[in-house]
Amino acid sequence: MPKNSKVTQREHSSEHVTESVADLLALEEPVDYKQSVLNVAGEAGGKQKAVEEELDAEDRPAWNSKLQYILAQIGFSVGLGNIWRFPYLCQKNGGGAYLVPYLVLLIIIGIPLFFLELAVGQRIRRGSIGVWHYVCPRLGGIGFSSCIVCLFVGLYYNVIIGWSIFYFFKSFQYPLPWSECPVIRNGTMAVVEAECEKSSATTYFWYREALDISNSISESGGLNWKMTLCLLVAWSIVGMAVVKGIQSSGKVMYFSSLFPYVVLACFLVRGLLLRGAIDGILHMFTPKLDKMLDPQVWREAATQVFFALGLGFGGVIAFSSYNKQDNNCHFDAALVSFINFFTSVLATLVVFAVLGFKANIMNEKCVVENAEKILGYLNSNVLSRALIPPHVNFSHLTTKDYSEMYKVIKTVKEDHFSALGLDPCLLEDELDKSVQGTGLAFIAFTEAMTHFPASPFWSVMFFLMLINLGLGSMIGTMAGITTPIIDTFKVPKEMFTVGCCVFAFFVGLLFVQRSGNYFVTMFDDYSATLPLTVIVILENVAVAWIYGTKKFMQELTEMLGFRPYRFYFYMWKFVSPLCMAVLTTASIIQLGVTPPGYSAWIKEEAAERYLYFPNWAMALLITLIVVATLPIPVVFVLRHFHLLSDGSNTLSVSYKKGRMMKDISNLEENDETRFILSKVPSEAPSPMPTHRSYLGPGSTSPLENSGNPNGRYGSGYLLAGTPESEL
Repeated sequence: MPKNSKVTQREHSSEHVTESVADLLALEEPVDYKQSVLNVAGEAGGKQKAVEEELDAEDRPAWNSKLQYILAQIGFSVGLGNIWRFPYLCQKNGGGAYLVPYLVLLIIIGIPLFFLELAVGQRIRRGSIGVWHYVCPRLGGIGFSSCIVCLFVGLYYNVIIGWSIFYFFKSFQYPLPWSECPVIRNGTMAVVEAECEKSSATTYFWYREALDISNSISESGGLNWKMTLCLLVAWSIVGMAVVKGIQSSGKVMYFSSLFPYVVLACFLVRGLLLRGAIDGILHMFTPKLDKMLDPQVWREAATQVFFALGLGFGGVIAFSSYNKQDNNCHFDAALVSFINFFTSVLATLVVFAVLGFKANIMNEKCVVENAEKILGYLNSNVLSRALIPPHVNFSHLTTKDYSEMYKVIKTVKEDHFSALGLDPCLLEDELDKSVQGTGLAFIAFTEAMTHFPASPFWSVMFFLMLINLGLGSMIGTMAGITTPIIDTFKVPKEMFTVGCCVFAFFVGLLFVQRSGNYFVTMFDDYSATLPLTVIVILENVAVAWIYGTKKFMQELTEMLGFRPYRFYFYMWKFVSPLCMAVLTTASIIQLGVTPPGYSAWIKEEAAERYLYFPNWAMALLITLIVVATLPIPVVFVLRHFHLLSDGSNTLSVSYKKGRMMKDISNLEENDETRFILSKVPSEAPSPMPTHRSYLGPGSTSPLENSGNPNGRYGSGYLLAGTPESEL
């Protein structure tokens, strides 16, 4: 080799560098691929087309700014679950005591795995299918499973956006349509709707006016045309937001990610000014320590961490794949995780402040109703007036006075007290009434807003916030589907995206039947949770135990310019997979002990009743779980027995920004082997300048310590791993 060649100059250079497989495959000077010795087949036309396709793939879109990217990640991770699921779990699982298991699992599972997904997406610059194919071809099915889970979640998640759209348009009325029970006129008589009278105005509006729900999942009842139209609007909005990829969705994120915080801040200020708000907040921060020892609480906290950060969906990987290689994804992981947790706490404060206000109103209503009962018993001589404390004034009865009177009556009439039908009317009981999921937003919160001054304004703001939160999450969910498929199969982006939205709309008609809400429960609580946990575990195992934690940490050091904390090494290698394995086992046991079911609204009783899924629904549920996880074992078996190529016989090198790509996929086996394993530089084709990653002063290239007498071109060279994006 000439002494003045670039490779020879680097041989005598004292610069400390690390080399990769890309160095072997590089040629000394950029040359036309048609004239290259690598173009063995000499098929100019076909080879040129292949090269152009690869160059197009490497010309990857990028975020316009770091702010746009951060907002996209926040919009994806901060969703509807932060507004209603987290407050519900906090209320159900001991108030402030729930924050302890959530924070612990966020630190040892959430943040490390969120950082891992950000890092692999940014390093390899592909969607979930391409990333896990690169990390471990036999576990390439993880990417396909992620796409399926994203599809399942997107199907029902957009239905919830449709519900929010329905309530949004209904909010432009005064008084709000769910503030009072409807009155049915029968000739000269006006009668309150019985179903509404037995429950409440907001509950009736939700189950009858909005959902027009059937009594069970087995009663389809046909399509709800109002919700079908809202679902169409929801998918149209999502389609327009994602049709151009990050070029369109990135701009949408500026509004959809920031507007909810404006609304939450307004609601927090308004909520704190409400009478009784402090009671709700104190209830939230009064921990029930016995709940911290409940395994069910830890399992639910882990599930919330997965859903809150979007782990396993592929959306995090898709968004980070559009980053530059030198982006500090470690900072991004900490920032987005903190903002996500802060949002959950902020939303919980708002919810508990409003629920404290609602609890005081309901408690006062309880006192009035029971005071009327006592007056009736006094007038009919069922109770003696001597039982009433002298200072009690029924015209201005306080909660404290009623509580004192209630205790006296209960003590004196102990034997016959139950027949009186008096309620204790305790504020604590009202605060302990937990409303799950959608019920928190569409029943409890809407009821509280009816008591706000200018209630339509607050209702419009609230449901506009829900639409934006849902839209941000749906953009990330769609990215988890479209990005890996487009990267892998090179399908037209716009056409495929529109096709996905149309397909999802028609499948989503399942959820806008009169029984559709029960299918939402099936998909939300069961079909996605277990597959998602399996996906996250295998992601961790693929990187930490198969690809190698040390190797991954070294690549992160090269990419970021600094070495991540040792904390991540131990979390990825030991703590996170162990914790997730325990939680997955607990979830499976829980499913076995408690058969899956749902809360059905029984029209005749005007009340909810918990029902178990029928056999056909259980079969559907099991099928969904199997379909979501099936690609993982199928791809593993096919590649283990060499029934499906893992791509190892195709090596391509891409030179970005105008540099050419050399394809040696058609090299004969002997020539390819000699090309890669050649121990003498002169035996290989004329190499191009090598790409080296600077490790900093005082560092040593691992190849210089390999003990190979022939320098950089020995077999030790092959131990260096470099992502496709660097090749």
